[in-house]
Amino acid sequence: MKTRLRNFLVALLALAGHLALTTLAAAATTDPLPSWREGPARQAIVKFVQTATDRASAGFVPPAERIATFDNDGTLWTEQPMYTQLAFALDRIRELAPQHPEWKTQQPFKAVLDNDLEALAAGGEKGLLELVMASHAGMSTAEFEAIVSDWFKKARHPRFKKPYTELTFQPMLELLAYLRANGFKTYIVSGGGIEFMRPMTEAVYGIPPEQVIGSSIKTRYEMQEGKPVLTRLPEINFIDDKTGKPIGINTFIGRRPVAAFGNSDGDREMLEWTGAGKGARLMMLVLHDDAEREYAYGPANGLPATKFGTFSQSTMDEAKQKGWIVISMKNDWQRVFSFQPETKNPAKK
Repeated sequence: MKTRLRNFLVALLALAGHLALTTLAAAATTDPLPSWREGPARQAIVKFVQTATDRASAGFVPPAERIATFDNDGTLWTEQPMYTQLAFALDRIRELAPQHPEWKTQQPFKAVLDNDLEALAAGGEKGLLELVMASHAGMSTAEFEAIVSDWFKKARHPRFKKPYTELTFQPMLELLAYLRANGFKTYIVSGGGIEFMRPMTEAVYGIPPEQVIGSSIKTRYEMQEGKPVLTRLPEINFIDDKTGKPIGINTFIGRRPVAAFGNSDGDREMLEWTGAGKGARLMMLVLHDDAEREYAYGPANGLPATKFGTFSQSTMDEAKQKGWIVISMKNDWQRVFSFQPETKNPAKK
């Protein structure tokens, strides 16, 4: 009886050991970046992570300094045919229009109500700011968060007919997870509104609200019916774009990133700031060159110009000069969105 029991325990331990080794082997062979095709972009990511996490490497980055920053629009999710936050603002203007009859003849509101995108674009940054002020202010931060969350549940992208939160780029989600698995802290540093992004970033990207940096309007602390409230005011507080990105990083993170990811001229300064540090560095830009699976625009590399997320030839030239990696959506990604099937590399027909 004792012999049989001992043999059973030995066999059980052997089986457990075999299962453990099998699990470890499977984990070791699991591809952390399955949506990335083999090529320079993928190789740069893997090499950077291996170097930064290897204590024997001259490029080793201590865990506390493993900061990676990501633009949002056009880098983590689609930004065409317009920024997601602009689509939200337009919907809000239409919803609020009955309370503002003067908007029927007042630009840029008239352009929104007439669905005149050319007139809207002609209003430039000033017109867009007016729309944001009118649609985002005059309420508490809690009320605004509820409105944004409700909009994300109901709104659908005009081309893909899916919630905007499903239009995240699958390869970038894998990259975020891969970096975090190797001890990196991931931040969003975006020109988009900080309180527009925060309600969804943790569920969509795994990035908590305290690791989101964005543009903001001013808020005022006040008591309402005996309770403290933060009220959103129609005044710009901070624009987190272009030169504002390094300022935002320094103000809210306090460490220079060792990796930065963007897709447009608005991200140049963030990549310049990141690249100016010492040790292992990784700077990458997403080039939207896949009209079939997403959109194609630039005008870098002769692609069509766009009013949103402009990637100019001068930015492309700077990337080549400074060794930034340009990610070709068409050639480097097996799929763009999670709901799409994998596709063959068009460069290897």
